[in-house]
Amino acid sequence: MDVRRNNIGTQIAIYFVMAIFTVLAIYPLLWLVIQSFKTTQEYLTTSKLSFPSRWYGQNYPYVWGVAHFGTLFLNSIVYTAITVITTIVLGFMASFAFAKIPNKLTPLLHGLFIIGILLTLQSILVPLFLVEMSTNLLNTRLGVLIPYIGLALPMAIYLGTDFIRGIPGAIIESARIDGAKYLRIFSSIILPMAAPVAMTLGIITFTGTWNEFLLITILTDHYSTQSIPVGISKFSGALASDYSRQFAALVMGVIPMILFYVIFRKQITKGVAAGAVKG
Repeated sequence: MDVRRNNIGTQIAIYFVMAIFTVLAIYPLLWLVIQSFKTTQEYLTTSKLSFPSRWYGQNYPYVWGVAHFGTLFLNSIVYTAITVITTIVLGFMASFAFAKIPNKLTPLLHGLFIIGILLTLQSILVPLFLVEMSTNLLNTRLGVLIPYIGLALPMAIYLGTDFIRGIPGAIIESARIDGAKYLRIFSSIILPMAAPVAMTLGIITFTGTWNEFLLITILTDHYSTQSIPVGISKFSGALASDYSRQFAALVMGVIPMILFYVIFRKQITKGVAAGAVKG
């Protein structure tokens, strides 16, 4: 009887703690949505925890149309999708070569890529800006995508190489004996087996690219090539801020990340768990 009571008490405690964490996670999002339906004047003159006296829905049309948020939204999707897909494919191709295709230059090349993890964005901003200016890549989507992919590849190669080294070499040799080329081996064997790590890498790259602000601010100065974080920042100034419209922009910027989690939640859970076990 005491054992059953202890089990029930433990379950109640666990659910209580989970409920607290759920509230702490959801409440800021609900607060953000509620405040986005206020005017800036009402937000500044009323309690920050109160509901709007009149639900003001014009913030969203203004942000989407007048503030060119539709273009910024499309740019963010393009930058994030291309960066994630390219990073995973190129990163794991290089990882496969480093892990399973022996060559005298492999240690040197692998080491050069891994050094990229140690580089900070601030340390390369000036030379990167000068290179892009000399090649006429400033204010172009290509000029944004190349640094995004280049900065994401070192981590992809680090994670991919470590994982692929653990794949038995007999599988590769068996496929080679059957006449499979390296590209076929990569697409049919390596990439499916590395799917958990690829998902983990996709999460890291997705969140990092979607929220990136400093680099794109330096490389672009027009809304046609900028992304959502830059658009959100434009509602804040040194002397005044348009809080209500900034909240609306934040809501619109957060929605894709929530949808990404909802759609891929099972793959994300499996990928993180598999990556933790592998590590």
